[in-house]
Amino acid sequence: MASLHCLPPSVEPRVSEHINQIIDMIKQILDNGCAYVIDGDVYFSVDKFPDYGRLSGRKLEDNRAGERVAVDSRKQNPADFALWKSTKPGEPSWESPWGPGRPGWHIECSAMSATYLGHSFDIHGGGMDLVFPHHENEIAQSCAACSKSQVGYWMHNGFVNVNSEKMSKSLGNFFTIRQVIDLYHPLALRLFLLGTHYRSPMNYSTVLLESASDRAFYIYQSLHDCEKLLLQSHGSQLKDTVAVETQDCIRRFHAAFRTSMSDDLHTNVVLAALTEPLKTMNDLLHTRKGKKQALRIETLQALEKEVSSVLSILGLMPSNCSEVVGQLKSKALLRAGITEEEVLIKIEDRNSARKNKDYEKSDKIREELAVKGIALMDNPDGTTWRPSVPLEMQELLISST
Repeated sequence: MASLHCLPPSVEPRVSEHINQIIDMIKQILDNGCAYVIDGDVYFSVDKFPDYGRLSGRKLEDNRAGERVAVDSRKQNPADFALWKSTKPGEPSWESPWGPGRPGWHIECSAMSATYLGHSFDIHGGGMDLVFPHHENEIAQSCAACSKSQVGYWMHNGFVNVNSEKMSKSLGNFFTIRQVIDLYHPLALRLFLLGTHYRSPMNYSTVLLESASDRAFYIYQSLHDCEKLLLQSHGSQLKDTVAVETQDCIRRFHAAFRTSMSDDLHTNVVLAALTEPLKTMNDLLHTRKGKKQALRIETLQALEKEVSSVLSILGLMPSNCSEVVGQLKSKALLRAGITEEEVLIKIEDRNSARKNKDYEKSDKIREELAVKGIALMDNPDGTTWRPSVPLEMQELLISST
């Protein structure tokens, strides 16, 4: 997770280490008249919580008992859920006022969050599949234990689909993050993930991940080129202003960032807004007109600062762009099944073909590499290469847009 620039959690509590807190919360719910005991089991009474269903919008009469688990005829209401389950053979158990047993599936979350965050906290996350019944039950039992219990925002992420089909082990399309970053840079994966709004279903495909990797290379190569030029200009007398057009570009980008992130974290809109400042940066770096522009260094410095700031907030800013560029190229070679030495030999062969005016062979070499996801870039200093979306996948991307 560290390679994906995910911050580690401050606390990783275990249920087995918080049995006392769980029992205390169940006692409080019982004392407040919102639960009942039957033969060593403790059930929450949903009839005692009029707001039950407020998160999911479901009404009690719309719930059909017995679809997920067999209905316990001892319950006062089929929708009542277990806070404590009496011991069964083969299951772990702990002593409690109601006899040996274990916590229900929902109570541990309420008890542990209250222990570390208090009864009121800002954000509670989880998948869409947890809205009902898990999070609905959490709200009911937490409020029954403490009337001041409150979560500011519930954030539920969408499901992951693979090639438009739900990811599942049964379908054989299940994979882990470790398997993905064996072939793709972790920051390319993070960029891909942020490209979809967190509440929307995410469609994972090799084509889309290749596109994200290509985009990542463009971002970090642009920043690396900019950093290199700014380092060369270190010590130069710089002015405190930038070109008016660039001021407007930065203002638009900053406004798009603040508006989109304030509107339920629309990271996908922010990433799309990167296009303009990055294009402006590359024009200043590489085009004849851009190189002659007044206040060029000052403008690049302002653009680099704004882009880097936003990428840092999104967890996409590495400590060294040059290293990431090299790593992205290494991953591309691995996917292509070719070494850099072999690519350089191909470039030499192509140079010889062009020198001999054998343009058919020259084009064939370029296309052979393009099929593998290796793009050749001709410039006044010679031919270099960069990762790209493999040729066949480029056609798929075009057809899907």
